Amino acid sequence: MISLEGTFTAIVTPFRDDAQKSIDWSAYERLVEAQLAGGIDGIVPCGTTGESPALDHEEQLELVKRTVKLAKGKAVVLAGTGSNSTKATIAHSQAAERAGADAVMVVVPYYNKPTQEGLREHFVAVAASVKCPVVVYNIPGRTGIDLSADTLAKIAEKSPNVIATKEATGNVLRCQEIARTMGDRMTILSGDDALTLPMISVGARGVISVTSNVYPAEVTRVTRLALDGKWEEARRAHFALCRVHEIMFVEANPSPAKAALVHKGLIADVVRGPLVRASEGARAKVVAVLDAYESSAR
Repeated sequence: MISLEGTFTAIVTPFRDDAQKSIDWSAYERLVEAQLAGGIDGIVPCGTTGESPALDHEEQLELVKRTVKLAKGKAVVLAGTGSNSTKATIAHSQAAERAGADAVMVVVPYYNKPTQEGLREHFVAVAASVKCPVVVYNIPGRTGIDLSADTLAKIAEKSPNVIATKEATGNVLRCQEIARTMGDRMTILSGDDALTLPMISVGARGVISVTSNVYPAEVTRVTRLALDGKWEEARRAHFALCRVHEIMFVEANPSPAKAALVHKGLIADVVRGPLVRASEGARAKVVAVLDAYESSAR
């Protein structure tokens, strides 16, 4: 099994400013190359930040294939494959595995609000359909349902290849509970940039980050310092990034992150409906925070 530790970028999907809002493949390759140059440990295509609900199956598969081609041997490719259909999630996961993804990340099914037993059966079925490692992604604020720590343990009992969880509950106590009860059996990755440091302090092993789209080297440094036990340096670097983490969610993700990348001249300011690009006010705030951070870092 691969090691899932460090900083993983939930990478945005850049689109062209055309009638179809087609994927800008040249911009995507530049983004991946910038991530690799920043020393990132892994790349997560087709996650929420990559606007996965607005991508069709062919686009998702092509994103995975291109990410594998660019990053193979340099960074882990953790492909987002989850949906609110078990059948569709299995198909996406198998396709990503065939395309060369090192692991798949499966979000808790959204909207239909299954019971805990339904969640258990969903993840066990998906894990059984692939040989690669599976990361469970729990984000109740978006899915409308919370996967309990007890259900996660039951999934792990039945599914040896479920090796990690992306915890985006916003609750350090949940991370602590999983670490206390499951120990090394379950790798915990923070799903909230602002909580990475406190979560590592109670057992998490890294982060799946939005901010690292913009500052891959800087976010990676914080994570590595914390994992190496260099807490004072980690705190200083983390505190310096706190306003950046906050501004990435001034409006619905990933619109602020894309505004930041537009400010850096890396992509066009395009998202797919029903999302809209960041408002003028939000973009001004994003630019101000980025400029302040970069000025302080000089």
